[in-house]
Amino acid sequence: MKLSVDGREAYAYTGGKSFDPTRPCVLFVHGALHDHSCWNLLARWAAHHGHAVLAVDQPGHGRSAGPPLPDVEAIAGWLLALLDAAGVQQAALVGHSMGSLAALEAAGRAPARATRLVMMGTAYPMQVSPALLATALADPLQAIDMVNAWSHASLAAKPSYPGPGMWLHGSNRALMRRMQAGCPGSNLFHHEFSVCDRYRGGEAAAAQVACPVHLVLARSDQMTVPKAARALAGTLKATVHMVEAGHNLMTEAPDATLAALQLALA
Repeated sequence: MKLSVDGREAYAYTGGKSFDPTRPCVLFVHGALHDHSCWNLLARWAAHHGHAVLAVDQPGHGRSAGPPLPDVEAIAGWLLALLDAAGVQQAALVGHSMGSLAALEAAGRAPARATRLVMMGTAYPMQVSPALLATALADPLQAIDMVNAWSHASLAAKPSYPGPGMWLHGSNRALMRRMQAGCPGSNLFHHEFSVCDRYRGGEAAAAQVACPVHLVLARSDQMTVPKAARALAGTLKATVHMVEAGHNLMTEAPDATLAALQLALA
């Protein structure tokens, strides 16, 4: 589905169903160097179980025109503008990693529009080591390999997602490299990890959130370790779901992550 947001073309995957804005909407927000495809399983389940689905490509990613947005606050504003363009008044906001911060900011900025807030693989503050940022600046492909290794708790998930023979490490690395290459003139890796590292609006946003909140965290997450979300969970009075996976929990633990989303949307 193509929309016009702030004068540029934006793409949203609708989960294999025609988008119907009269149904309860779920807005899925990907993290750094990803696109809508990280939500395939969850988006299809939601679309085939009574929800209108918008799994977006953020500006400068996948099928959405760039440039990438400068900070979490700008991404949140863009998400709300996208809902306007789709004719949606309220939505459940589901974000992963950097996308979870944008979902939090959007829910705090427009509390009446968020019916649920689901933050996956999240932490606040989402600090990035100076060494990783330096590597991202000097050699982004090496940094992608480093992050890809840290984002998975095992060499292969069993049963593998989305089917037997799927190589989680290889497919995720290919996706991250494609996003990096698809944003010419910009080091997207360094930009987006810096966006995560700089965001300090979490407390102010959390104070304004009025909807039920669920955190879906991975026990073996090395990128956003679960203990780094503890204070945020307390502030938001969030229900916390733990799954056995690394940072890329949607593909490494698809069934458990889907079960947590089902509980969050119930």
